[in-house]
Amino acid sequence: MVTSTAIGGTLQYGYNLAIMNAPTVFIQNFVNETFLERWGIQLGVYDITLIWTFIVSIFSLGGFIGALIAGPMSVRFGRKKTMLLNNVFLFSSSLLALLSRTAKSFEMIIISRFLVGINAGISMNVQPMYFGESAPKHLRGAVSLSSAVFTSFGLVLGQVVSLKELLGCEPCWQYLLASNAIPGFIQLLTLPWFPESPRYLLIDCGDKEACLMALQRLRGCEVQREELDEILQEQNETKGERAKQPWELFTDRSVRWQLITVAVLSSAMQLCGNDSIYFYASYVFQEAGISAGQIQYVTIGTGMCEFTACILCNLLIERLGRRLMLMGGYVLMTGWAIVFTVALSLENMVTWMPYLSMTCIFTYILSFGMGPAGVTGILPTEMFNQTSRPAAYMTAGSLMWLNLFIIGMIFPFLVSGLGQYCFVPFGAVCLLTALYIQMVLPETKGKTISMITKEFHRLNYRGQVKMNIEGKQAQYQLGEIFHSTAL
Repeated sequence: MVTSTAIGGTLQYGYNLAIMNAPTVFIQNFVNETFLERWGIQLGVYDITLIWTFIVSIFSLGGFIGALIAGPMSVRFGRKKTMLLNNVFLFSSSLLALLSRTAKSFEMIIISRFLVGINAGISMNVQPMYFGESAPKHLRGAVSLSSAVFTSFGLVLGQVVSLKELLGCEPCWQYLLASNAIPGFIQLLTLPWFPESPRYLLIDCGDKEACLMALQRLRGCEVQREELDEILQEQNETKGERAKQPWELFTDRSVRWQLITVAVLSSAMQLCGNDSIYFYASYVFQEAGISAGQIQYVTIGTGMCEFTACILCNLLIERLGRRLMLMGGYVLMTGWAIVFTVALSLENMVTWMPYLSMTCIFTYILSFGMGPAGVTGILPTEMFNQTSRPAAYMTAGSLMWLNLFIIGMIFPFLVSGLGQYCFVPFGAVCLLTALYIQMVLPETKGKTISMITKEFHRLNYRGQVKMNIEGKQAQYQLGEIFHSTAL
């Protein structure tokens, strides 16, 4: 179920980021030729760069819209059906990209990138929710973290497909942009055979029989009493409540610090500068003496580095816990940002400094993959109940895409303004985030939502009379099944 969902889900995010690097010059030439043919205008470098920037940035805007509609869609259609319906945006995008060259329309590329952005925005929100609600408690972290594993795998796959020997050449760039339809088609063929989220079936739909069948199919054995009791307890606590909207979470004091934590960590994941370090990769590799023709192969190593780190994080998360993985990742990134700044400052004075810079690129990406890349997406599932979870993911997803757009816009100015010190702000973000995690975030590994809520209770109601969290649980008594003879 994880593989089927993620192939057409978060894999698309990494894949669609990676495939835009190789055809940059080809699409810019296509835009220039289109203007020349239509209006007889020869565009300057600034104009072409502006249009290209818009083509790239519209993906983030589409992701922002996708994050906003993901919550209502997941409540209305369910987690699995939302993932299947999401392919409508993907296939429309692929068709527009495929026909754009024949139609001689760069506008079709812009619309295509916007639609595939919506697809990625929905996937990045709904998929972790689907996984977190379907996984048993002792595997919840590892299963939810597989979203990040497939994102990094999509990044590597996109880098490989974009090689000049494959689809990264001038005659094939439209096929490269449309190739994202293949993973979506695989998902469309396989995902309908898997069950809906058991929690959604019981708590949102009130269908206990369907919930039990889904659990049995996913576990492959009889359902454990403790697992069913936990879902029933959550159902009792949310009985009579409808799915909340994001603005309702802002006014709900009982989830105030959970919401602040999700907002801080979702923003930090983009503001930490991991995506920006790819900007420097080609320059640093060139300074280290790698030839221009070989750089595309070395760049695949950066994607492989993040992919390996995410797999390692997947194996360690249930041993070390969420808090240590997150905090450790940001502390390491702070250290490597300092070393990278020193290496960039001294690269003209010390001969081996470019090699240190190259090492910093790999270690920074490795540190990101070991913690923030995977753990951040798990937290909304673990910290919010069924009625608040879609709104929490909408908030987290919106902030992630908004900050991705902001970083894409301001990073060129940071480079020109700060030069070799451009990673100092990113290091500061990593340090502040690590301090926030140390002071606020409790460990959520292996805990139920009720237990995690109690941990945040002291922050949400600091200085006030203790609210009786146990109240609803005390009124709820689990039923017992009696056979007729015992009765």
